[in-house]
Amino acid sequence: MKTLIITGASKGIGLETARLFLAHGYRVINFSRTPAPLDTIENHYIDLSQPGAEKSLRELLDKIIDPSQITLVHNAARLTNDTADATPTSAFRDIMEINVMAPHILNQIIIPRMTQGSSVIYIGSTLSEKAVANSYSYVVSKHAIVGMMKATCQDLSGKQIHTTCICPGFTDTEMLRTHVGENEEVIDAISAMSTFGRLVRPDEIASTIRFAAENPVLNGAVIHANLGQIES
Repeated sequence: MKTLIITGASKGIGLETARLFLAHGYRVINFSRTPAPLDTIENHYIDLSQPGAEKSLRELLDKIIDPSQITLVHNAARLTNDTADATPTSAFRDIMEINVMAPHILNQIIIPRMTQGSSVIYIGSTLSEKAVANSYSYVVSKHAIVGMMKATCQDLSGKQIHTTCICPGFTDTEMLRTHVGENEEVIDAISAMSTFGRLVRPDEIASTIRFAAENPVLNGAVIHANLGQIES
């Protein structure tokens, strides 16, 4: 059986991705601090920013998974309001632990268990290649994710394992709505920034992830899934 290992599948893009892969016969394993609300998902609590998390994860995976065809989706991330000139180093480090170090840890443990046909899918952002004000840590981390994907592509050459970075545009998730303070005027303004005049739906990103996972020709690609952003 093919296996999806995903972080942050309790809601939003992660949950829709888990649902879709389940519907196509995958075993789905979720690592997050909050369980996904589906009995068919194998939920495991983990906070990869905590000391000892790497050792605990390695021991767990030794018990629950053998080398097989795996799709690993690095989905979990934190988004905060912060700036380049006023972000405490400790807060910046906390974001890097979740958004950058956690994918690194998972790669070290899971990629060696992957057989041919497996894939590593990174979830970037529109902000992986541009920036806006007041999202400093998130912007830096999402730029790093593109670099991690490109390095993964090169380092796995010859192994028949492929990698892609999906960069969603403004997606209708709890994280986005919380970031803008549930302000509907801001949501409307953001929606108007796409050529479709709406937010991306989480299920649209999920289907893009599955397409990338099953098409190795996209190895090393950065895919912009944003409904076409209006450039000013």
